[in-house]
Amino acid sequence: MFRTIAALASVLALAGAAHAQTPPSPPAQPWIMPTDAEIRQILVDRIDVQHQGVGIVVGVVDAHGRRIVSYGALAKGDARPLDGRTIFEIGSMSKVFTSLLLADMTQRGEVKLDDPIAKFLPPGVKVPERGGRQITLIDLATHTSGLPRIPTNMAPKDPANPYADYTVQQLYDFLASYTLPRDIGSQYEYSNLGGGLLGHVLSLRGGADYGTLVRQRITDPLGMRSTGIALTAEEKARMAVGHDAALNPTSNWDIPTLAGAGALRSDADDILTFLAAELGYGKNPIAAAMKAQLAPRRPTTVPNLEIALGWHIFTIQGRQIVWHDGGTGGYRSMMAFDPKAGVGVVALSNVSTVAGVDDIPLHILAGVPLAAAAPQHHEVAVDLAVLQGLVGRYELAPKVEVEITLKDGTLYAQVTGQPAYPVFSEGPHRIFWKIVDAQADFEVDVHGRATTLVLHQGGRDARAPRVP
Repeated sequence: MFRTIAALASVLALAGAAHAQTPPSPPAQPWIMPTDAEIRQILVDRIDVQHQGVGIVVGVVDAHGRRIVSYGALAKGDARPLDGRTIFEIGSMSKVFTSLLLADMTQRGEVKLDDPIAKFLPPGVKVPERGGRQITLIDLATHTSGLPRIPTNMAPKDPANPYADYTVQQLYDFLASYTLPRDIGSQYEYSNLGGGLLGHVLSLRGGADYGTLVRQRITDPLGMRSTGIALTAEEKARMAVGHDAALNPTSNWDIPTLAGAGALRSDADDILTFLAAELGYGKNPIAAAMKAQLAPRRPTTVPNLEIALGWHIFTIQGRQIVWHDGGTGGYRSMMAFDPKAGVGVVALSNVSTVAGVDDIPLHILAGVPLAAAAPQHHEVAVDLAVLQGLVGRYELAPKVEVEITLKDGTLYAQVTGQPAYPVFSEGPHRIFWKIVDAQADFEVDVHGRATTLVLHQGGRDARAPRVP
């Protein structure tokens, strides 16, 4: 699912791995959508057999109405069940709402898609340019700005809540110092930074913070009462507890500066309302903006995958599936719909696993095979002196290093330009990540000092010698 070490930022990037995938093939025979009982069995298998979840809610909407199928619990050890009103962090699904704000502002004549973002930023803020071309709003919405997945000056104090202390000034400092690696608009590269920057720029133009703009222009008009950033006491009571890949409770994420990248929380009922509006069911006061948002704008590097404003569009045997997924430290999410068939599906999970829940909506909509169970890795205790021998920097590629540090008995791995993530020992000289399916072995000298890190990810091995 994850192609390179850079994908270790995928959870931080608030987006699932499907951005790098070729669209999977559906069955050759005409697909019959699963029944509620069959969907529930998928969830039972995912949670009780594969141990890849604590609680999952799936919602389906079509011309006949909507239905909710859920299984699991609000939290590990908590017997309270989930339902359509259980709230989750939805991560990068927020980017669809951010780009819908852009489409709405375009419809109102407040902005143009090809407006340079510098036009709306404070005087004195320097934005990188290349070849005489400036980054525009549509470049951010289509992940073709040339900006990286995350800003390289992120250094979170709390890796479990990595965006909480990233400031607007840090964002501006990064923009002023960054050199674009390619021509603007020339290549798709999924950018969490770009989505967050788009939300920031639109907030400045709209004269309100991101959460307020989403409420005023999208969720209130559509009647989505449980979608937003700040939660009431009643909403907090029905929010699922997030869990990491080891099924341990973990922190919620706060994303003040880059909110447009993934700060929203929502429930299945609200997302079904949103998908119903996309499919043309019922009154929709923002129908024109939704329609404009759906037009494919640019190709990607993946065959049969295009990018609209925020939405991704798979073409699978002549069918178009519109989708976006999301992930934070304790949650995974996916929403998708088939405009021609008139069916939409959402899946929300309170565990951040490698596989996520992307496959469930695609299976329900088009019969795409469900993902195989991810391999299990188990943490073991290792002597502190042994761990100390692994500390150091390892060159994975030119200008790309993996730095291993030790703090309070826990190892952390930080890839150049990414935050540090905790890693866990499977043996004296073997570690694994819980946020992604990646492991590493260390080759050590006679003194127990590591000389090489060997990364195992995506079926490939990459050797990284220690930096002197």
